[in-house]
Amino acid sequence: MAPQREWFEKDYYATLGVTESASAKEITSAYRKLARELHPDANPGDAAAEERFKEVSAAYDVVGDPEKRKEYDEVRRLGPMAGGFGAPGGAGGFGGPTGGFNFSTEDLGDLLGGLFNRGRGGGGGATRTRGAGPQRGRDLEAELHLRFEDAVRGVTTSVNLTSDATCSTCHGSGARPGTSPTVCSRCGGRGALEDNQGFFSFSQPCPACGGRGQVVEDPCPTCAGTGVERRPRTVKVRIPAGVDDGQRIRLKGRGDAGRNGGPAGDLFVVVSVAAHDVFGRSGRHLTLTVPVTYPEAVLGADIRVPTLDGEPVTLRVPAGTRSGRTFRVKGRGVQPAKGPSGDLLVTVEVAVPSQLSDAERAAVEALAAAESSTSPRAHLGV
Repeated sequence: MAPQREWFEKDYYATLGVTESASAKEITSAYRKLARELHPDANPGDAAAEERFKEVSAAYDVVGDPEKRKEYDEVRRLGPMAGGFGAPGGAGGFGGPTGGFNFSTEDLGDLLGGLFNRGRGGGGGATRTRGAGPQRGRDLEAELHLRFEDAVRGVTTSVNLTSDATCSTCHGSGARPGTSPTVCSRCGGRGALEDNQGFFSFSQPCPACGGRGQVVEDPCPTCAGTGVERRPRTVKVRIPAGVDDGQRIRLKGRGDAGRNGGPAGDLFVVVSVAAHDVFGRSGRHLTLTVPVTYPEAVLGADIRVPTLDGEPVTLRVPAGTRSGRTFRVKGRGVQPAKGPSGDLLVTVEVAVPSQLSDAERAAVEALAAAESSTSPRAHLGV
């Protein structure tokens, strides 16, 4: 990826409110927080919030990607001297904004490939230039909040996001409806010009078409000839039963639209599962804590316990059950589409009353007197 002019002018770390030494997890956390606050759906009609949302998204697109972040840090360290080859947008050329012959390591690879008449993909023939040909769209990430029940059972829902999408007016051609792009007459549609000098063959992007191989003579009024427009959209997503909190679900081809006929990126949906008032999760098992009285634990009892599907079950608590013991109710846990069903794990806790009636106190004192000869701490030697 060629360095962009904005890389020298903007501090993406400051945009996200993190330090340059921030971990990838800290950067992602900061981005998600800002994206939630600034998302157009949360700020309808607020142009300032929408512009800030775009800035935050652009910053995360660079420093949220390990490879781009590494290159960004190197470019920022070297300063403007690092930006020689890539003009904004990657159209390229041999000179930077000030005409200097400066380049990054990626540009050096392109230069050496051009010297020996081979592109980065190997083989002979025309050199493959950056910025020419189809370009894959960016991968996107969206957060989806789910109820506990929906995460356990699975649900079909949707996420809302604002991103690059194929232009709805020209359908990605970049040309005004009723017209079509024409083959570049200067490069013959190859997107590159070669200068053969004996043993060496130099190649650079065609300045007439910017390396695309086509010229849009009458640009689309909606996308200004790019074939891509930024707009809000809704994406349907199928959440499988048993999805975990923090799990990422990939939707292939639902990310940013590609350019120059390239494929769209992917959309990664990060699931955030709300806690339940009664139940918990342990993998494919559901967990439940049920209080029992002291007589029930000592003498044994049949107790009714709830299940997530709304049908209570009867659980036999044996006599002499200790507080904290866990019982298993088969098949009442998570039922994923693939693999075995989970169970309901019921943990009993002996409820200790904080207030006693006179009759209850008398009964407890009588029990204490009856048990005075045998201490449960005798084995401790104290």
